[in-house]
Amino acid sequence: MLRLTWTQPEDLVPHALRAAHLDGIDIDDLARKWVAAGGSLVPPASGATPVPAREGLRTLGRELLSRVDQRNAPADLLAREPDDIEEILALARPAPSLPSGGDLADRVHGAWLGRAAGCLLGKPVEKIPREGIRAIAQNTDNWPISRYFTEIGLDAQLAERYPWNRRSRLTSLVENIDGMPEDDDLNFPLIALDLLERHGEEFTTGDVAQSWLANLPGGRVFTAERIAYRNLLDGYEPEVAGAVGNPFRDWIGAQIRADVYGWTHPCDPVAAARLAWTDARLTHGRNGLYGAMFAAAACSAAVVTTDMAAVIGTGLSVVPPESRFAAAVQRGVTLGAGTLSTEDALDAIYAQYGELHWVHVLNNAAVLAFALTRGAGDYATTITTAVTGGWDTDSTGATAGSLAGALCGAKALPTQWIDPLRNRLASTVPGFDGIGFDTLAARTIALVRM
Repeated sequence: MLRLTWTQPEDLVPHALRAAHLDGIDIDDLARKWVAAGGSLVPPASGATPVPAREGLRTLGRELLSRVDQRNAPADLLAREPDDIEEILALARPAPSLPSGGDLADRVHGAWLGRAAGCLLGKPVEKIPREGIRAIAQNTDNWPISRYFTEIGLDAQLAERYPWNRRSRLTSLVENIDGMPEDDDLNFPLIALDLLERHGEEFTTGDVAQSWLANLPGGRVFTAERIAYRNLLDGYEPEVAGAVGNPFRDWIGAQIRADVYGWTHPCDPVAAARLAWTDARLTHGRNGLYGAMFAAAACSAAVVTTDMAAVIGTGLSVVPPESRFAAAVQRGVTLGAGTLSTEDALDAIYAQYGELHWVHVLNNAAVLAFALTRGAGDYATTITTAVTGGWDTDSTGATAGSLAGALCGAKALPTQWIDPLRNRLASTVPGFDGIGFDTLAARTIALVRM
């Protein structure tokens, strides 16, 4: 029986009600109606319930998703967290002063490699809870995490209790790694690179939509991206496709698409953030947009400075300062600069954000900022701390690796993390399968406007 994740109305309603509640929207009447009809308020752990809902419940689900869309968040929240790019940037703060010059080509190369290795470290433990990551690492003599994961010597009962990501296991455990395997955290940067090569900086959200439909199978996109993809096929225009029946607009998907916009705009975080917004608005809103804008702006700084605090500050400069995203980043920074141990600091993040889904942008932003601050530019410390934090390990590992890799530059990255990549990336994005990271860096540099 085909049960697609992130698509069935009965699976989306619990997420939609939860997202509305987090935004302060009164949906108690809708929740009561859903429960009275036999619906669950608990989202399915795997993204899809095992059996279809009866038709009456599915019809009600479609109705409730539409009714949630019609209700607005409180005015004070909308003022603190606008969606419009000009309103967002009107709240922007001055970015830290950044240097210019240096070996930009090596820094961009380091960013590509760093993103890949951080993603690869997190791939096999994606979805595994934090305690499971720790147990697996301890059982394989890899705690604190200091190398790629392995199942050699892993206790069988532990492996059954915390199963690897099924597809990732075959390509991302150290005994199986043979180049960088395909991952959406790398596919989307490829799409961004292609967009800039084809359309330049004047690309539109419609161009993003056309690129997805031409280059990405629907099964290769998830959560907010899958909802928007379906809405595009249903005839919605790109500017509204992400806002219809989409309870994942504050999740992490847009953040993983934004790095190239920063790498191609060194020292210009506002330009990078504008491009990231143009891409992100296809699928996300508010904090989901800010995650993309933060990443792009931070990447624009990371390829020129060696100061991680300046990188984070630059990312925050384009984010509304009273937003929940800014607060999550600041929380991570404070804990990263503090005296708590890594485990105790992560406990504090989980105490504050543990109710959120593992793909939400806020909890992962706090872990990202903690890892960046605690790592202070050291590549290995940064990516291992990010993955130790759990939740969306490959996406957070990728962004952490991108920023730390840019600070280091390719020549200074530790070989134990980079050599297994074999300068080769697998991808189903047309024209990119088997491409080298050196080639990707050269194509990125060719787009830079100083």
